[in-house]
Amino acid sequence: VPSIHDQPIVFKFPDVFPDELPGIPPVREVDFNIELIPGAEPIPKAPYRMAPIELKELKDQLQELLERGFIRPSVSP
Repeated sequence: VPSIHDQPIVFKFPDVFPDELPGIPPVREVDFNIELIPGAEPIPKAPYRMAPIELKELKDQLQELLERGFIRPSVSP
């Protein structure tokens, strides 16, 4: 299974990339918001196809992020 550490840029500069995620980024002083257009809907698009090994890696990474509190479950229409 390919790892982030297999990426050339990560391999070349290992001291820049942490082995573990250190935590949620700090609150920024700049307020940011995305203006939504009333009535706008997402463009329907089929999900990308993934090889079974890639799908397993994606699920493992999502589970880790969920356990660490970086992401939360979402239900979309």
